[in-house]
Amino acid sequence: MTLPSDADLRHLAERLGQVAVARHDTVVTAESCTGGWIGKTLTDITGSSVWFDCSLVAYSYEAKQALLGVNPHTLEQHGAVSRETAVEMVSGALVHSGATLAVAVTGIAGPGGGTADKPVGTVWVAWKRRGGYPRAEVFHFDGDREAVRRATVATALEGLIELST
Repeated sequence: MTLPSDADLRHLAERLGQVAVARHDTVVTAESCTGGWIGKTLTDITGSSVWFDCSLVAYSYEAKQALLGVNPHTLEQHGAVSRETAVEMVSGALVHSGATLAVAVTGIAGPGGGTADKPVGTVWVAWKRRGGYPRAEVFHFDGDREAVRRATVATALEGLIELST
């Protein structure tokens, strides 16, 4: 994957806004490793208040539980960077918002924190439409902390566009 530029991220956010308005969708984000970058990218778009509901930044285990309803057992058994946690985050984002579309991201941006099973650059992204079933994928992004986070933002937006079209 070529590292997306600021212009690339802006283009994706604009495209998401267009399809969300056309489908009468609204968006919520549940962010861990991106620390609110997805929400910032969306709110950089003029008029995003029509289709962007909120961003829930939940970095710690406690925040994931309190803000998104992630089960403590899930975190104990699978860890924060897992399919199970991403799915519970995306579902919780819809429960705690009025949005129709959600994305959740959780990963290891580095430079530390990686393990043999979950190296730096491992990111789980989950997408869900209200009333639908979640889709979750694991990605392994290369590069430094900013590169991993930037690639995660682009991937999250691309998936939301796909979900809304």
